[in-house]
Amino acid sequence: MHDHLHDHDHSQCDHDHGPRHIYIYSPASAVRDKAAFRRGIARLKALGHEVEVDADALATHTRFAGDDATRLAAIHRAAASGADLALISRAAYGFTRILPGIQYKKVAKAIERGTRFVGMSDFTAFQSAVLARTGATTWAGPSLEVDWGVAGEPDDIMAACFDDLLTGHGEGTGWRMNHEKPHAVTGKPAVPDVYVKSATLWGGNLAVLTSLVGTPYFPQVKGGILFLEDISEHPYRVERMLTQLLHAGVLAQQKAVVLGQFTQYKLAPHDKGFKLQTVVDWLRSQIKAPVLTNLPFGHVETKVLLPVGATVSLSVEARDALIYWGHQ
Repeated sequence: MHDHLHDHDHSQCDHDHGPRHIYIYSPASAVRDKAAFRRGIARLKALGHEVEVDADALATHTRFAGDDATRLAAIHRAAASGADLALISRAAYGFTRILPGIQYKKVAKAIERGTRFVGMSDFTAFQSAVLARTGATTWAGPSLEVDWGVAGEPDDIMAACFDDLLTGHGEGTGWRMNHEKPHAVTGKPAVPDVYVKSATLWGGNLAVLTSLVGTPYFPQVKGGILFLEDISEHPYRVERMLTQLLHAGVLAQQKAVVLGQFTQYKLAPHDKGFKLQTVVDWLRSQIKAPVLTNLPFGHVETKVLLPVGATVSLSVEARDALIYWGHQ
């Protein structure tokens, strides 16, 4: 375990550069910022990596990176590439409609051979489907355009965690949860000390995950650790989606629920104090499993990489939380 995992309010990862083969493809939304796309490729090449760009990476068909057949073919080329890492150019909407056409055996075989599929947001649909259909592990993490193609420098923690994945040194992620007052009546802390050994880590974008409930692409995970994030969703919408997962029996089956970053929403005057913390408090009243906060993952610059479908352990002591997978 890295000694410095708790040295910062966000997770930290070690730097250790080594050249790897990275395959860039566009399975969902069309690339919107071509300059950022080029910057991202240049940055990865500057780190010494061999970057292979899919033939249709810049294709467009309405809002998508090519029609459904084009994007499915890109996924299958990524699986056949033999790359160490297959990185999406960007997410946005586009995955759910092509889930029936994905050749999951090909994807699982590529993962078995060592290709790590990385992405987030709408990519949650792909990750959930791969987990549901094959049990294989993918990685929640950055995309090319938004994270590697930024005008300034890419976030150093994101970059270090990405490097850890490429070099096989990633062992876990530690972070500090939000400061919350103890329960007014019982005086108990908002989150008790927790230790969960050997649970499946799964989840991702809340809206995308919720849209898969009742389909063959929703993972049936019992005794798991469910992590969630979202963007541009008002707290009442976050609560409504959590309610769906609650009523579907999903939340009661988890050993812990870990909330990442929920960003870019606007509270209204008629909320009258209803906010994200209200939703967190409500969720804690509905399930026995601990609800953790402030995981450095979501539509934010500082994001860690998380193995979706992997067996992990979780420990919480006061406000310090740690998810680890390197040494069970």
